[in-house]
Amino acid sequence: MAAASEPEPEFPLPQVLTYPASTPPLLITQGAEGRLYKSVHVLSNRPCALKYRPSKAWRHPVLDARLTKARMSSEAKVLDRCRREGVPVPAVYAMDAVAGWMMLEWIDGVPVRAAINGWLGERPETEPTPDETVDPAPLAGLMRRIGAAIGGLHRVGVVHGDLTTSNMMLRPWADANTEGGGGGGGGGGHGDQSKLLDGDVVIIDFGLATQSSSDEDRAVDIYVLERAFASTHPRAEKFFDYVLEAYGESFKKAPSVLKKLADVRMRGRKRSMLG
Repeated sequence: MAAASEPEPEFPLPQVLTYPASTPPLLITQGAEGRLYKSVHVLSNRPCALKYRPSKAWRHPVLDARLTKARMSSEAKVLDRCRREGVPVPAVYAMDAVAGWMMLEWIDGVPVRAAINGWLGERPETEPTPDETVDPAPLAGLMRRIGAAIGGLHRVGVVHGDLTTSNMMLRPWADANTEGGGGGGGGGGHGDQSKLLDGDVVIIDFGLATQSSSDEDRAVDIYVLERAFASTHPRAEKFFDYVLEAYGESFKKAPSVLKKLADVRMRGRKRSMLG
C-alpha cells in the first residue's frame, strides 16, 4: 500500500520555504498583513523565524509590489539600527524585499503576555494582585526591564507602533541565578512561581515601526502599551508605573516624553467620553 501523502499546507508556501531543509516549516501565526513561520536558516540549520508578506489580490500588482518592498525594507532598516545600538530585538539573517520575506533570529522563550498571566495564575478576577501571599518583586522587575527596553528603542530614534505584551518575548537567562542587567530584581530566591518572569525582554514584530524622534510619537507608543496592558492584565495594572520609572532612568529625554504622555492620556479620555 502506498504511504499516505503529506497534508497540503493551509496556505501556499513562499518559494524560499519550498527547498529541502532539515526541519519542515511550521506556520506559527497568520495576520492581516502576513504570516510567520518557524524554519531553519539555510546555511547553518539554526532555528529562524520567517516573516512573509504575500501579495494582496485586491491591490493593483504594481502598487502591491511597491508597498511590500517598501515596508519590508523599512522594517529591516529599523531592526538593523536597533541591533547596532544594543536594543534587544531579533537579528535579521536574510531578506528578499521583492519576494516579500525576511528571515529573523528565532527567540526562544515565551511571550511576556503569557509569562505574566502564568505568574498571576488562576486567582479570581475580583482578587487584588498581588495578594498578601505573593511577593511583587518579580513582576516589578519584569516591568522595569520592559521600561528599559522601550527607553533603548526610543533612544535610537525608533517608535514601535504596536507595543503590547504579546509583541515582547521573555528570553531565559543563560544562568538561572542571573538577576538580569538593568532590570531591578529578576526574582531569584522567590520560589518556582517567580521564575516564570525571569529572562531578558526582547521586542518583536516591527511591521508598524517608524524612525522618529518626536515626543508625541514616543508618548503615543507608551500610551498604546499602557492601554493594552490595562486591558490584558487588569489585575496588575498598577505595576505599569515601574515601566515609566525605568523608562525615565534609561532615556535622558524621557521627562519631555512623559509630560507629553499626560496630554495623550487626556485626549484619549476625551475620545472615550465622546464615543
